[in-house]
Amino acid sequence: MDYVERLRAQWGERLPDVDFSPVDSIGRITRIAALLAESSDAALAQRSLTRPEFEVLAALRRAGRPLRAREVTTITRAPGASITKRLDHLQREGLVERTVVERDRRGVLLSLTEEGERLVDELFPAQLDRERAALDGLTDDQRERLGELLAIVLRRVDPVEY
Repeated sequence: MDYVERLRAQWGERLPDVDFSPVDSIGRITRIAALLAESSDAALAQRSLTRPEFEVLAALRRAGRPLRAREVTTITRAPGASITKRLDHLQREGLVERTVVERDRRGVLLSLTEEGERLVDELFPAQLDRERAALDGLTDDQRERLGELLAIVLRRVDPVEY
């Protein structure tokens, strides 16, 4: 019996007339995400990073170009004040640099330093390895089908197009 089955059994005793079927999927997605996040947090802490800070670094690396802070805010879905705090730490660590845009002097472009780029290129494959391990035991077809089904759900709950 997994975590969700125990949860459903307990709630079923308390609220027997409630349809708990969404918990079969969403409960498992949430539990898996929490466990993977915990694993990721532990790995990143060894490098004095938080997961939200790594998300900023990864957003900059994926973009392949300098980004404005508001673009990072949109990509990561984090409040601007949180992004500022993360950027301050990442800049102090020598992983991100801020450049004032010459033509308007109000805008600031964010980019990875060489060290920031090297760090993302080291940490991201390790993250993928943890995620791959979570999917061990599924066939290629099952992984593909799971991805397709989750994409349908994600499009319903995340209206932002990137």
